[in-house]
Amino acid sequence: MRVPLSWLKDYVDINLPVEEVDRLLTNAGLEVKSIDTIGLPGAELEWEADKVVLGQILKVEQHPNADRLVLATVEYGAEETEIVVTGAPNLFQYIGEGDLTDRQLYSAYALEGATLYDGHSEELKKAKLKGRSLRGVYNRSMLCSEKELGISDEHEGIIIIEKDENSPDYQAGTPLVELFGDVVLEIDIIPNIARCSSMVGVAREYAALTGQPVRYPSYDVLMEGPDANARVKVRTEDPELNPRFAALIIDGIERKPSPYWMQHRLRLAGQRPIGVVVDISNYVMLEMGQPNHTFDYDFLRRRADQYAPEGPIEIITRLPHEGETLVTLDGVTHKLQPHNILVTDPISNLSVGGVMGGADSEIKPETTSVLLEAAAWNFINIRKTATQLGIHTEAAFRFSRGVHPSQALLGAKRAAELLRRLAGGTVAQGIIDSYPLVPAAEPITLNATYVRRLSGLDLSTEEIATLLGRLEFDVQTADSEHLLVTAPDHRLDIEGAHDLVEEVCRMYGYGRIPSTALSDNLPPQRGNLALEQEERIKDILVQAGVQETIGVRLTSRAVEALMLPKGSAQDAEPKRYVTITNPNSPDRVVMRQTLMAGLLEATASNSRFQERIALFEVGPVFLVQEEQQLPNEQMRLALVMTGQRDLSSWQDGKAGLMDFFDLKGVLERLFSILHVDVSYEAAEHPSFRPGRTARVRVGKNVLGYMGELHPTVVEAYGIRTEPKQGVMAADFDLNGIISRIPALFPFKPIYHYPAVREDLALVVSADTAATEVEAVIKHVGGFLLQSVQLFDLYEGGQIAAGQKSLAYHLVFQSPSKTLTDSDVRRQRERILKQLEKQIGARLRE
Repeated sequence: MRVPLSWLKDYVDINLPVEEVDRLLTNAGLEVKSIDTIGLPGAELEWEADKVVLGQILKVEQHPNADRLVLATVEYGAEETEIVVTGAPNLFQYIGEGDLTDRQLYSAYALEGATLYDGHSEELKKAKLKGRSLRGVYNRSMLCSEKELGISDEHEGIIIIEKDENSPDYQAGTPLVELFGDVVLEIDIIPNIARCSSMVGVAREYAALTGQPVRYPSYDVLMEGPDANARVKVRTEDPELNPRFAALIIDGIERKPSPYWMQHRLRLAGQRPIGVVVDISNYVMLEMGQPNHTFDYDFLRRRADQYAPEGPIEIITRLPHEGETLVTLDGVTHKLQPHNILVTDPISNLSVGGVMGGADSEIKPETTSVLLEAAAWNFINIRKTATQLGIHTEAAFRFSRGVHPSQALLGAKRAAELLRRLAGGTVAQGIIDSYPLVPAAEPITLNATYVRRLSGLDLSTEEIATLLGRLEFDVQTADSEHLLVTAPDHRLDIEGAHDLVEEVCRMYGYGRIPSTALSDNLPPQRGNLALEQEERIKDILVQAGVQETIGVRLTSRAVEALMLPKGSAQDAEPKRYVTITNPNSPDRVVMRQTLMAGLLEATASNSRFQERIALFEVGPVFLVQEEQQLPNEQMRLALVMTGQRDLSSWQDGKAGLMDFFDLKGVLERLFSILHVDVSYEAAEHPSFRPGRTARVRVGKNVLGYMGELHPTVVEAYGIRTEPKQGVMAADFDLNGIISRIPALFPFKPIYHYPAVREDLALVVSADTAATEVEAVIKHVGGFLLQSVQLFDLYEGGQIAAGQKSLAYHLVFQSPSKTLTDSDVRRQRERILKQLEKQIGARLRE
């Protein structure tokens, strides 16, 4: 939110340098993101006091030699007036009016030598003003637009200030920097400081920090018209969503621009001036934080003649009927949802409450009477409605963070009085105020010992009461150690004693809180074993050359459907997903059910630039549970590997493409370090290539699948590959792995006696898995067999059809003696005998 210091000074005295104001507010939680200086010393464009002044326009005449130029006679505090040649379109309206002295028209006036921005340049380009002849009339000064002064981008005409009874005391020749030079603070309004989304809110914080009173704007309103309550009545159908609705009627308003001082403030605050009625509405919202809205009263009266010719206009706040729509002020037609609170009459809807008005009832050029409303709305409902409809207005910003119902009446009265003074309206007597749900003020008991313990500050009860009193809390002393504290209306964020301690610390000053050792006993420290093992698994994979990614947990059904080739049985089965009601992106509306889809998207993106990709992700997937509100969040581990086995090097060139066994090697290393005994068996899976897929088991339990992805899956995700290049992938139940990691495991000492190495070449059935053979060898080999390694697979030639040859390295070693040939021979014969008996293996001749 943009906060001009000149506006802020209406409510509190500010005598500190702007840098100190910045520090003070930021340390109290109101982070100042940036500081813009307008016209003052240090600004990008400084208004020189002797060259840029306030000028009074005394006369406007047509240029004798140019239809598109006028001659303006300007008084600027010197002994003589100056004739200015200008083509400003908003001056032509005064041609022929003669002496304008009594009109008291003022403008920004720059003398020769002044540095200004070039108003005709698209960029902010500085230029020094030089005198020259314009169509036969010498011109050495100019009347300025806001763009030329760096106030805004407005260059449709010069600044015209028409003095009236509400204007400051303008005097020709006054340096412009004294009138409109300013400093604007950009404050980041985060949800827990929503009370500061107004000038008064920021002033209130600054006053509390500096120990000053706040000068609140006047809420008095002069009411002279007919009784408003006889002309309009309000009915609230759901007080929980609309606890208060206040309205006033203002007749006889003039449709004209708002005074320049208001336009200037609105522009500095980031709002575009539109007209006096709309500008007052925006001004009060920025001033007080209470949004308000004006309806065309005459339009409402014509509609009322259809349902109550002799009766009052009826305003209803309600939820929409089925199929109801609304065209908002921006011209967009919205299909309303059941939770969208509306402002309506008996005929149809008028606006989305707290979000945006409807096009039918907006203020029109011929409008002379308005119904001004200021209401309170349920902040959760407004937040939900604004997000669902995609309407993000300044009003919705404030209502969605909470505005107390007490502010509605104050905002309505403030806006009504400004409409009376600035738009010439007459305010009808009486206020239409529907207040069906008055919030009760709940005092909070605050224990001074609790404050000291939580804050570390040694404060007395009186000091605590003083600090809270500066923030307008009502503090009553219960006893020597307890206070009864009632939060002011605007502090909707105060829920308990802990919030009050935070306010005490803010007012005391976070920077003044001493560093102290924790006096409480520390709770017992307990490790999170599952998290520690998860991190251990990540470390092992990173050490194996695989890079961790963190994917988005939101996805789409279409992206995950690519994991299943078209026509597969699983492809035909519809999946139920956890769906997000208000997604950030229309492309990602459901919670993921697999990590693999996100990894493959990342692989596809990187395949255009990288020749080697090895990625893994650890994270939850979200599975719908029948008859359960929340999904089952299952932790998974997924890997994807493709491309070159190693990056190209000048030493050995390309090392070949990664295949099934590269992935298997990484997994074997992982499970070996974790001491999880797994087995691999041939399997089929719709996402993987037939014949290159394995199921990974621990005993009878399946941990997951690994292998080469099906080519149609690779193509569907758009992964770029070379000829014969496969994409390897694995997907595991992470909790299943972690639960099988032993807390303790045996280790083997280093033996002092030499090892004996033997090779066995066996002929087995082609259907026999190498792991099955290895399991028998290990079981029979006993403690003397230290390792078994497959080093050759051979088929064809002298091997009969339907059979294959498997060759293994065997290492025997004893912890207590040197093995003899006969020792090893006996072990070898036992192994061959059991291999033949159990799986029909024979020694290859």
